[in-house]
Amino acid sequence: MKLKVLKEVIKKKENRSEFAIITNLETGNSEIFEPNIAISEDFEKYKDKINGFYKDKKSGVIEGTDIFIESYSRSIRVFIVGAVNIAQYLVDYIKNLNFEIIVIDPRGYFAGRQRFSGIRIINKWPNEAFKKINTNSDAALITLTHDTKIDDPALQHALKKNFYYIGALGSKKTHISRCERLKLAGFNEDKIKSIHGPIGINLGGKSASEIALSIAAQLVAETNKK
Repeated sequence: MKLKVLKEVIKKKENRSEFAIITNLETGNSEIFEPNIAISEDFEKYKDKINGFYKDKKSGVIEGTDIFIESYSRSIRVFIVGAVNIAQYLVDYIKNLNFEIIVIDPRGYFAGRQRFSGIRIINKWPNEAFKKINTNSDAALITLTHDTKIDDPALQHALKKNFYYIGALGSKKTHISRCERLKLAGFNEDKIKSIHGPIGINLGGKSASEIALSIAAQLVAETNKK
């Protein structure tokens, strides 16, 4: 791969762009593929098949050719609010999937790096944390603290930004109270109904690891609906 192409790849990864690298295995020629951007004659006649791989987020060799496609999908940001035991198990379940995990908790004694090795941790209140992060509907939120001062601002931000997945830990009774607070904050019923509460797929589990598994399963299911 030429240095120019490599630099472009690094830049696109840093910007969390979606793209593919297309390579002619016979000649060694590589370039970046993005929809609606012209490609060289070396690849032009395979453009439809390359685009098919790209849309399906697949990597591999086009059958009967020497054209290899490596697709790069934008990692989905998952904000976990509350560095509790469930969060530790949840991170273990999803860290090898296409998620960029960010743990937010103002309580430094919970959100220590020894408990969340290799994961970005923000020791701030959610309303402060989200001021410095650009978010949109491609993000997911999971609140786990049971503390309204921490969970509620995060939920309000996620609703305003139309996060594709919002889940909140707590019993049915807790969720009813949560919904009432959100109504008082000005959110309509349709918005509030988008929250998965109680969070997770009903697996019947009680332990922290089982609850985390139910959340991970629901997150993956909703992600695959996008």
